[in-house]
Amino acid sequence: MGRVVIDVMPKPEILDPQGKAVAGALARLGFDGFAGARQGKRFELEVEGEVDDAMLAKAREAAETLLANLVIEDVVSVRAATEVPA
Repeated sequence: MGRVVIDVMPKPEILDPQGKAVAGALARLGFDGFAGARQGKRFELEVEGEVDDAMLAKAREAAETLLANLVIEDVVSVRAATEVPA
């Protein structure tokens, strides 16, 4: 069994209140050097069999159809997982 990882992020022009809250918390907790933060979504899809280019294309299509709201979000990566969690 394989696994596909899909990352979805808000488009750069969209306000990200969760990311802003994270950036503020980092500074308050003494984590210096971070200029900002954006929060997105990560999906892990289990695949029957191996992950190949056709499966990655199918996963991207699923992400653009179901997992992301393309008006305000971008699908930034679709890749095979390098390690399957236990």
